Amino acid sequence: MLKQIKGGVCAAKGFTANGVHCGIRKNKTKRDLALIYSEKIASAAATYTTNLVKGAPLTVTKNNIADGKAQAVICNSGNANTCNANGIEIAEKTCELLANALKIDKKDVVVASTGVIGQPLDITPIQKGIPELVAGLGDYSHLACEGIMTTDVKPKEIAFEFFIGGKTCRIGGIAKGSGMIHPNMATMLVFVTTDCAISSAMLQKALSADIQDSFNMISVDGDTSTNDMVSVLANGMAENAEITTEGADYDAFCEALNAVTTYLCRGIAGDGEGATKLLECKVCGAKDTAAAKTVAKSVVCSSLLKAAMFGADANWGRVLCAIGYSGADVDVNKVGVAFRSNKGVIVVCENGAGIDFSEEKAKEVLMESEIEILITLGDGDGKATAWGCDLTYEYVKINGDYRT
Repeated sequence: MLKQIKGGVCAAKGFTANGVHCGIRKNKTKRDLALIYSEKIASAAATYTTNLVKGAPLTVTKNNIADGKAQAVICNSGNANTCNANGIEIAEKTCELLANALKIDKKDVVVASTGVIGQPLDITPIQKGIPELVAGLGDYSHLACEGIMTTDVKPKEIAFEFFIGGKTCRIGGIAKGSGMIHPNMATMLVFVTTDCAISSAMLQKALSADIQDSFNMISVDGDTSTNDMVSVLANGMAENAEITTEGADYDAFCEALNAVTTYLCRGIAGDGEGATKLLECKVCGAKDTAAAKTVAKSVVCSSLLKAAMFGADANWGRVLCAIGYSGADVDVNKVGVAFRSNKGVIVVCENGAGIDFSEEKAKEVLMESEIEILITLGDGDGKATAWGCDLTYEYVKINGDYRT
């Protein structure tokens, strides 16, 4: 049984966090350095971008948690530390400085960066900011959340309580992500903490499986970033019997993890750069899950469909078009499409052809801030959900002068 609670990454026992402005970002009101710390060494797992160009922090983190252990996460915003000649040196030095301040092993640090690619990064502001960052550790998930944001408009944090073996466990997460968001990870950083006792191997297994139906099913603009990472720390302070194999306890943990990741997925998609609407595409009746995922992704990635949603235009033909070029094995003569929001549901296509519907009602449905695109394929039992957002004028404005 899951219960939503407050606390973000500080909800689980033994975790504290903080976020400060250290000087990487010119705007002094913007926090640009974040820290999450566990008082006990934790099992650690992570997944990374599929982009061949990867930020230096990902390489360092992958090496650091090769033993499946970590105790702290540090992340800067404002500079991606990607395509820099001294990028590895900066990331490793960050780990060393933080480790010295926390009196932990530098190999037990997850390090991350987000921001502009290809800009020089100086260690000086990070070095100056770490003492304040460490000294101010507390129940400050929201400050850490602010510290990892770039073009994000809304903070993204969540926590849940669940039970394993009669023990109360907690899991929470924070995320950043607004642009360069595309299936197979994106320019997003997600940090999850839990006091559940679970082995590193099972934690990695749970995370690797979860992202297939969560973070790999969101798209804002079709660009896969260089710096995305999802990491999970589990310090075992809930004192449940450690999860080392599959079974009921593992399933309960996976359910809790998915509750966190799904919430953060919706937050990232709905906060797409310039977005005014969260789009949730639900596909059912596919030949298999793979086909359902292919169709759902194709629809939320369609620039034409995204633009139509911005204009509250029930242009269902663009949905059919995206299905048709998706590559999925679909009988287009069986396809049905409907739109649903808080204002109701309207069916616009049956058996691959348009039907009479009220344009006024459709406009009313599509004017809402959250819209479901419901697709039935009539070919089997496969189903999938993908998340995206509308495409607005503001997206172009934001990315036209992102560096300057």
